[in-house]
Amino acid sequence: MAAAAGFEHMGLDGRLLRAVAELGWATPTAIQAEAIPLALEGRDILARARTGSGKTGAYGLPLLQHLLRVKAASSAVAQAVRALVLVPSKELGQQVVHSLRQLAAFCGRDLRVADLCAQSDLAAQRPVLMEKPDVVVGTPGRVLAHLSTHSLSLRHSLELLVLDEADLLLSFGFGEDIKALLCHLPKIYQALLMSATFSADVEALKELVLHNPVTVRPPEPRLPGSCQLRQFAVRCGTEEDKFLVLCALLKLRLLRGRALLFVGTLARCYRLKLFLEQFGIPACALNSELPARSRCHVITQFNRGIYDYIVATDEEAPAAPAEQPARKKRRGAAQSKGKDPEYGVARGIDFQNVAAVINFDVPTTVESYIHRVGRTARADNPGTALTFALPEEQDGLARLEDALAKENGESMLQPYTFCMEEIESLRYRCRVGRHALCHQAGGEGGPAAGDQG
Repeated sequence: MAAAAGFEHMGLDGRLLRAVAELGWATPTAIQAEAIPLALEGRDILARARTGSGKTGAYGLPLLQHLLRVKAASSAVAQAVRALVLVPSKELGQQVVHSLRQLAAFCGRDLRVADLCAQSDLAAQRPVLMEKPDVVVGTPGRVLAHLSTHSLSLRHSLELLVLDEADLLLSFGFGEDIKALLCHLPKIYQALLMSATFSADVEALKELVLHNPVTVRPPEPRLPGSCQLRQFAVRCGTEEDKFLVLCALLKLRLLRGRALLFVGTLARCYRLKLFLEQFGIPACALNSELPARSRCHVITQFNRGIYDYIVATDEEAPAAPAEQPARKKRRGAAQSKGKDPEYGVARGIDFQNVAAVINFDVPTTVESYIHRVGRTARADNPGTALTFALPEEQDGLARLEDALAKENGESMLQPYTFCMEEIESLRYRCRVGRHALCHQAGGEGGPAAGDQG
């Protein structure tokens, strides 16, 4: 019955319904249809749904509805922080803030959402928190820092806690931060855990924060079907062929629209970007070494159509071993490598109008593949995913194919054939420009040279 009900039958405030209509949400998605009524009843929820299925709306609408109901009950109600949304990365946090503000667009000054992900300086955020916004969005580390310095207080006001992309919060090393943060919360509050996967980490979080929860798990595959998402395997004989096929696809416009290109390491991120620029293909780099402001700027440029291609890594900060506090190890590792531990690109960020995802390097896990490919074919839009594989990557590719076929009930990765005449033409052009490429790459030998970097 819940699945058949539209937003107008859920008891939502008229202002929220107006925002939903403005966003073009005609009917609730599967996760929204199941989760919103339960959340409005005040139940704790553990929800799993694939990327792009509308999880932010599934918790955002009941969260805002709760706040509006509290304020409507009495005009004398004190202003306070009543809702906290925890996210694993700064990029996802800013996207959540944007979505919540869109949903609250017609609530005037009744609802205020504070973004603790935008600024790197804690002092710059204190004036915002002094105004006691209704909703605070931030990473566990940033929220805990404000709680520790008393610029944020939740013990006597918090009523609703959301953990978005819950499966990443522990794998990013936030376990100790979350445990410390829970000590600053009241004994009774409603909690919602939203995740793309159910893992051991999610079970651990469930035990930490949920009380007699309802599990919401719509019967759907984690990726759209073949009628919406076309998935191909591109088998390349050599490392050189990988670069050549990609260049041909983009230069000849055989792959139209904007694309995300995922590689396995930071070094290959810059290397692939440099290679594309040698052939007049502008691209942005997105990885954990870039400052938060730079990363957000790259995403904004991409969404505005200034760049058509982003070369990204989806490196995740590993969880710390049990014998060593995760928080300390995470920060130490970040300092030693110059990486931001609150970085995340394959998950959660709303890259807009992504026509294709290219796995230039085969993902190491099925989950990584799903989270990468989940950036395209969102909502009802079509998408394409290509995975390049060398002979030594065939075993990993076969594992992906088997897992996807088992989950979706059909063979998902189709072979992608390519015109070899175009490959040979580009191979010659690459070798002509090899010296310039090697020079700009610092003398390491460019990808066109056929090395195995």
